[in-house]
Amino acid sequence: MRVLSTMLAAGAFGLLVGCAHSPGGVMQATPPHYTDPLTLDETAPPAINEVFFDSHGKRLNGLIYLANGEGPHPTVVLLHGYPGNEKNLDLAQSLRRIGYNVLFFHYRGAWGSEGEFSFGNVIEDVASGLDFLRNNAAAYRVDPDKLILIGHSMGGLAALQGAANDDGVTCVAGIAPADMARIPEFGKEAASGFALYSDTLQMLNGWTGEKAIKELTTSKEALLLSPLSEKLSGKSVLLIAGDKDASVSPVMVQSIADAYSGNDTITLKHVTLSGDHSFSWSRNALTDAIVDWIGPCGS
Repeated sequence: MRVLSTMLAAGAFGLLVGCAHSPGGVMQATPPHYTDPLTLDETAPPAINEVFFDSHGKRLNGLIYLANGEGPHPTVVLLHGYPGNEKNLDLAQSLRRIGYNVLFFHYRGAWGSEGEFSFGNVIEDVASGLDFLRNNAAAYRVDPDKLILIGHSMGGLAALQGAANDDGVTCVAGIAPADMARIPEFGKEAASGFALYSDTLQMLNGWTGEKAIKELTTSKEALLLSPLSEKLSGKSVLLIAGDKDASVSPVMVQSIADAYSGNDTITLKHVTLSGDHSFSWSRNALTDAIVDWIGPCGS
């Protein structure tokens, strides 16, 4: 197994690298992903644009963060979880500072996007998002050959499934990736608790706990993450776990990493950080881990 070496991603444009004093008085350079650009490209400055695109006849709503300069820029598709309360948009800002565009969107039936929600639709919507970027590469200064998937929780599931289904995506990261099809394996109490929680998610159109458990049971083989090892051959994969995550345990993330480590064509990096499911007290560490990994993907 080849393990990706840690690299500091360099921006595609001029950055002001500041300095800060450590408690011991030693000057320390501020990393580029925390530093805004020194100069702006007047014809192609950083921006945030509302976007809408079609997925199987339904309109999805989202945002695209555009990096400084004409590019074309490597572009991240940032995928939220279930239901998407933590959107990780601080990551979008940091990645934009080092020259990456970032597309963020809501799946069918989620947060006002048209259609009805389902796990299968989420995976299909990832493919639709990639198609949108490729079809509109010139308009959004996108390098269509450098598309990267990063997902949190259920979004990690969607990212890994999306990368497995798309030969053009060579880099994928799962932040506390949820192998959700395994929930019924944990017994009736776990399944019942998940169903009750799902019933509260009014931001997911047409969704119920009964539908959730039924899909996880009947579509288990199509949703499981561990069997994706062969389809991820030749790709760079980052898996991040939180040591105090009560929703997606480090053990679950380890089981995914173990499955992929048997394929020596996957460049696998597996990191465990101090953190809960949203990395509430370790956002900088989470950002640093992603930036350390992503450099070769955008070069």
